[in-house]
Amino acid sequence: MRYLLTLLTCLLALTACDKPQTPKVPFANTDVTGLDYAKGFTLTDHTGKRRTLADFKGKVVVVFFGYTHCPDVCPTTLSEMAGILKTLGPEAARLQVLFITLDPERDTPELMASFVPAFDPSFLGLWGEQPDIDKVAKDFKVFAQKIQSKDGKNYTIDHTAGSYVFDDQGHIRLFVRHGLGSDGLLKDLQRLLASPAS
Repeated sequence: MRYLLTLLTCLLALTACDKPQTPKVPFANTDVTGLDYAKGFTLTDHTGKRRTLADFKGKVVVVFFGYTHCPDVCPTTLSEMAGILKTLGPEAARLQVLFITLDPERDTPELMASFVPAFDPSFLGLWGEQPDIDKVAKDFKVFAQKIQSKDGKNYTIDHTAGSYVFDDQGHIRLFVRHGLGSDGLLKDLQRLLASPAS
C-alpha cells in the first residue's frame, strides 16, 4: 500500500511538471537584472544631506546622470519622468527619481536645488566632488566627456543618455535608453511597483 501511495505521489508530481509554464513577460526596456555593476553611491543631495542607495529601500528608484546646462537630453528625461509620476497617481509615492550631476564644477548644490525639483518637488539632485562623481560614473559604466566651445570659454558634456532603474530592494533591474518614449518605461515601472522584490 505504501508503495502504491509513493508511486501515485511521483506520478502527480510528474504530471505537474508537464503543465506549460506561464511565459515571463519581457520588460520594454533592457533587463539588466543580476548584472554586477551600479551597486550604489555616496553623494550629497541638493538639501545638503548625504545619501546612499540604501536610503531609498522600499522604493523603485530611477537614476539619471546629466548636468543642468544640458540643452536637450537632461531636461527631456526629467520632464518625461515628471509626466510618468503624474500618471502613476498615488503609486508615485513609491518611486524616487535621482539626478546625478556630471558637472560638479558648475552644478553647485544651490543650482541643483533650483533646477531638479522644478520638474517635480520629489526629485533629488545629487552632487559630489569630481573624484566622487567619477567613481560613481565608472561604477555605473557612464561615459562622460567635456567638449570645449571654439572660443574655449564654455563647454558641453557628451554623456550616456540613459537611466537606471532599481527595484524596491536596491537591485538594479533596467537600463532605459533615451528616446524610446515614456509608454514602455511607465509599464515597466508599474510592473516593478506591483511586484515588490523578495
